[in-house]
Amino acid sequence: MVVSGTLYATYHQCPDQAVGRLRGIYGPESPASFRGGLAHRIFARHLTGGPIDDDEFSAACREEIGGSMNPKLASLGLKPSELGRVIEEVGNLYDRFRLLGTEGFRGAEVSLEVLPAEGITLRGSVDAVFEENGGSRLVDWKTGGLGDPGPQLDFYALLWAMERSELPVKIEAVSVATGERFEAVPARSEVDATVGRVAAMIDLIRSVFADDDGAPRIAGPWCRWCPLLDGCDEGRSASSLLDG
Repeated sequence: MVVSGTLYATYHQCPDQAVGRLRGIYGPESPASFRGGLAHRIFARHLTGGPIDDDEFSAACREEIGGSMNPKLASLGLKPSELGRVIEEVGNLYDRFRLLGTEGFRGAEVSLEVLPAEGITLRGSVDAVFEENGGSRLVDWKTGGLGDPGPQLDFYALLWAMERSELPVKIEAVSVATGERFEAVPARSEVDATVGRVAAMIDLIRSVFADDDGAPRIAGPWCRWCPLLDGCDEGRSASSLLDG
């Protein structure tokens, strides 16, 4: 079983939605998720290669799309004129991102992977790593609202501690869109607690698969985009309340 940061964060929202992801049930690509993915690629490009000039920005976006995002673009069915609007929206996010600064930058899209037990892989990708106070600050960029970034950041802190044999000095989530910021200083006790939560998650998922059953469902704002919504009474009720 591969447990990613995204899967762990999804599990904290709704265990059944996480099980659905493991069963290959994903929602359709959305303009918002495509825009967010492209923005992340542009942010990484900026950090590793320097600022992107205005007259080169559109070409840089199209290069990133052609490099790895073409399948997502095809599934969206965007027309060329509509793609231009997406690039403009990403440009607005990039203008905000450029104000954040890059002092202490050490790496972008840093992959982490550990195998804590047979058949279990923990995997994640940290958007950016900065040097701070002699240690490492892990940063996760958000292109929408900040939401609840705690579980995903806790997971990254766990991966960093297990792979690098050191605690990050800080974990941070920054919404480029809204300016919201969340930060925390991981302690060994908190990392140990995350180990317990990850183990409990794996135990529950294994039991669900063994019994061919569903997992507990938790309703919330995420239900609007859940691919399991049609068969979930809790999710439909929550979506109706949020829309009404």
